[in-house]
Amino acid sequence: MLIGIDPLLTPDLLRILGAMGHGDEIVIVDANYPAASNARRLVRLDGADVSQVLKAVLSVLPLDSFVKAPANGMQVVGKPREIPPAIADFQKIVDRLAGFSVKIGRIERLAFYERAKTCFAVVATSDRRFYANIILTKGVIGADGKVVK
Repeated sequence: MLIGIDPLLTPDLLRILGAMGHGDEIVIVDANYPAASNARRLVRLDGADVSQVLKAVLSVLPLDSFVKAPANGMQVVGKPREIPPAIADFQKIVDRLAGFSVKIGRIERLAFYERAKTCFAVVATSDRRFYANIILTKGVIGADGKVVK
């Protein structure tokens, strides 16, 4: 255990987050996502949901302020404008923790799967909510230790 570090940030996950560079992406996925068959690096956090993991990850990971959407969720199939409850919850978390204004982007389901395959790592959870998947793009921490906005 470490002081001030969320216990969901396991040694493996902290190593991955620390190894990521500016522009690298990590995807946090629900229980239905095919994580094992699509991950370059896989961290399993069984028993946690995506919202819990998102809070933990954003407590140490800066989001990229140089891209239009440094956080992206999956669109509802056949209803691309619909905001599922999981994505609405993620937006509240991002609003609170990003440090700057971020509107969660939306990616069509199959395009989301393809993009997720290129992510630095996949964090698999036990979340059973539909569309509870989010891709985060790592930002920059300046010499002063603050997130570059």
